[in-house]
Amino acid sequence: MGVETVRSFVAIELPVELKRELDEVIGQLKSAGGQSGVKWVDPQSIHLTLKFLGDVTVDRLDGITAVLVEAARGIPRFRLAVAGLGVFPNPRSVRVAWVGVSGETDMLERLQRRVESALAHLGFAAESRRFTPHLTLARVRERASPQERQRLGQLVGSTSFESRHGIGVDAVHLMRSQLTGRGAIYSRISSVMLEGDNESSKYR
Repeated sequence: MGVETVRSFVAIELPVELKRELDEVIGQLKSAGGQSGVKWVDPQSIHLTLKFLGDVTVDRLDGITAVLVEAARGIPRFRLAVAGLGVFPNPRSVRVAWVGVSGETDMLERLQRRVESALAHLGFAAESRRFTPHLTLARVRERASPQERQRLGQLVGSTSFESRHGIGVDAVHLMRSQLTGRGAIYSRISSVMLEGDNESSKYR
């Protein structure tokens, strides 16, 4: 028998109201675009990812949660605004379409750096790319034509979006990602609350 592993990542979850708004803007882009080469993200599965861990053995999960408690210690709750559409790497050759995150991003970046550093001590390699907070709406399939990529770039560039709700960040979550034929299914493994002193951090 092999050792059981869990495909996991660390993330901030989104409020239901924001997911509804993202569903609306995805519907708007879909109806205007109609690209067969674009894979749209299910709004219910969108998270603000702080760190992707990959396949982790089950016996390491408690240790990961413990270092997340330390990473979150002393960081108070904060708010993020969600507005503006963009693409990676550029509008002429789109690979990813996203919604921007603003607001108290200094606090978000501080939290992400501490999560990254804490997990590096457990052997998870630090990202070489700078953390760019965003919510992914779509990924362009490898088979997509240059015209489809450019068309999506034009569409995103001409579409405006601003959430009325944003994200009130009060916890960081260790998440499980189960890959199925119909896409990934996400569930919480543990949650660490942000409360400043964090002595009251609790798992739920």
